[in-house]
Amino acid sequence: MTTPAPTPSKFKPYTRQTIATARQWDWLTPELQEAVQVVSHVLPFRTNAYVMDELIDWNRVPDDPIYRLTFPHRDMLPAHEYEQLRELVLHKKDDAAIARLVHGIRMRMNPHPAGQMTHNVPRVNDAPLKGLQHKYKETVLFFPSAGQTCHAYCTFCFRWPQFVGMEDMKFDARECSELVNYLKTQPQVTDVLITGGDPMIMNTRSLTEILEPLLAPGLEHIQNIRIGTKSVAYWPQRFVSDKDSDDLLRLFERVVNAGKNLAIMGHYNHAVELRASVAQQAVKRIVGTGATLRMQGPLIRHINEDPKSWAELWTTGVRLGAIPYYMFVERDTGPRDYFALPLARAHEIFQEAYSMVSGLSRTVRGPSMSAFPGKVVIDGVVTINGEKLFALQFLQARNPDWVRRPFFARYDAEATWLDHLKPAFGRDRFFFEMESGGPLRGPGGRVIPLVPSGQHGAHAGADCGSAAAESDAA
Repeated sequence: MTTPAPTPSKFKPYTRQTIATARQWDWLTPELQEAVQVVSHVLPFRTNAYVMDELIDWNRVPDDPIYRLTFPHRDMLPAHEYEQLRELVLHKKDDAAIARLVHGIRMRMNPHPAGQMTHNVPRVNDAPLKGLQHKYKETVLFFPSAGQTCHAYCTFCFRWPQFVGMEDMKFDARECSELVNYLKTQPQVTDVLITGGDPMIMNTRSLTEILEPLLAPGLEHIQNIRIGTKSVAYWPQRFVSDKDSDDLLRLFERVVNAGKNLAIMGHYNHAVELRASVAQQAVKRIVGTGATLRMQGPLIRHINEDPKSWAELWTTGVRLGAIPYYMFVERDTGPRDYFALPLARAHEIFQEAYSMVSGLSRTVRGPSMSAFPGKVVIDGVVTINGEKLFALQFLQARNPDWVRRPFFARYDAEATWLDHLKPAFGRDRFFFEMESGGPLRGPGGRVIPLVPSGQHGAHAGADCGSAAAESDAA
């Protein structure tokens, strides 16, 4: 059944419309095939020959982690929604009814968490800048329109609205002149993150048109250019054997030689993604340009709950020259009920993995929640005056004075997100809720002004903000 295939050198994608042409399709049971056809009407589905040939162990399907990472499952929808959609898709085949039901399901799934649409889009002359986000004062995110797809989609992806035709919720910029002009007015910005989708889906010529303007006079304050990408795992050939891969690496060298730090923010979810020789070669070629490769990804139920997998991933990455950076908590969007783990369990997995590696791998931080007020890391579980608590701190925040400020929440074995936690010591609100004048509970909450350190009452930059993504800034 699982006859090995040669590692593909030419990219070959598969979608709901074409997956039946893949040789592995007939290896799936009718029930698994049905789930792909039904659930992919709600969540984006795209994989490729490399993922299917090299990363999925078909003898373990459906429990193989990369299969669950890339193929939709019926349990990603509540049973009643699945049955409704199944009836419409397979039997009634009513396109209008399918569209109405799918839209309702998607809107229930919190399609843009952490205030991305409401609080994070900068404005100039009271007009929003399409394709930009600016949440933390020193970091701006840029979404090039040509980079708003991926070599394969992750079923947990918190940016799933980018890929399913929800045009009113899509971030994309046609060209980078507005980015450059905006950055020239923001001297406090030191970091630009090119994100998506996946910018590495773009050819080198298109990527050059984005990166080279950031090297021009007038942008000396831009010190770090980041590129968020899953290609290091899903299509490492982008850096090794694609027809313009050598040109891509020369572009990286030009950025570094211009005095900028180029950081490739590599998304890895499982140790298997770094076992293939081509994946390891990609890492070596990236770091050989003088760029850095930082490894990050969320902790996801059904995918990477094994601490040994995380330890192997970080250790292998360090050996190849990469830097372990973040273990995230799965975001409160999409099929999160299927993927989310309790924060207490997330902390246990992180601690166990952390204890298995040397100091060189302990650059990693986590488990971290990219929540509305900022990035909150769980430092530990402690007992103070007989009360069991979570010890927490901000690694990044809308107000920079909150960063590295310890705070505590009551221990809750079932909580999976910051909004589920209650303040410790009998308090009604966390310090950041009190200082901002109200609760910070996502898109409907207050705008948190971006203020210089020590100026809590200032309103400078109040229209600026950006999403803390799994590829995002800190």
